[in-house]
Amino acid sequence: MPDASAATTLAAPHADATELDNAAWHSLAGPHAAFAIGNDLVRRYPADVAPFVAVRTWDDPGVWDALIELVGPGADVGLSGYDGAIPAGWEVVGRGEGVQLVQTEALQPRPDAEAIVLGADDVPEMLAIVERNQPGPFRPRTYELGRYVGIRRGGRLVAMAGERLHPEGWTEISAVAVDADHRRQGLASRLVLDVALHIQERGDRALLHAAASNVGAIAAYERLGFALRRRTVFGAVRTPSA
Repeated sequence: MPDASAATTLAAPHADATELDNAAWHSLAGPHAAFAIGNDLVRRYPADVAPFVAVRTWDDPGVWDALIELVGPGADVGLSGYDGAIPAGWEVVGRGEGVQLVQTEALQPRPDAEAIVLGADDVPEMLAIVERNQPGPFRPRTYELGRYVGIRRGGRLVAMAGERLHPEGWTEISAVAVDADHRRQGLASRLVLDVALHIQERGDRALLHAAASNVGAIAAYERLGFALRRRTVFGAVRTPSA
């Protein structure tokens, strides 16, 4: 797998921002608490909002039983940041390596005159562009997590980006998608900068996640003014069926 740090030239700030080490938990325990299902150890978003399950700490021996209670038997659970052993009866169904990038002083957000705000009426098109481009998980109500914008050409939604995880003081830019026949026109960069502008106007800072193998996207984000903060693992496990 390519080394995601190879293109990194900026020094990543906020390395001590520990809430970013567990961004999903700090979102569900903070600004996204209204979406949270669970308790003080494990929480998740509604299934039609996002697939993320968050754990406050892996040091609590009751965490695995709590996960089963939260999602039920025989259910797939997406885990981020955990790379240890799993209990007997659980099954690993996927694993990958990712990177987390945060804004630096080099980031220069700006509005985009062509960007339109997307909402409930646009969900079918939003789901379709995600299906075509596979930028990551996106569900029918994901747009409720923050501001989503897009660009249309000939009436068709051809580019999109928006806000997802929201730990206190931070907002994740996500669902960055551009149709194949409209790439290399700078649309993704324009929408990322537009989203980042509104994040900064609220007093937050922007972060991004990407697969470590997606070195092209990582390099593009670095050119915009993001820098690697940390590497992480992500994956999915299946709870015992009985």
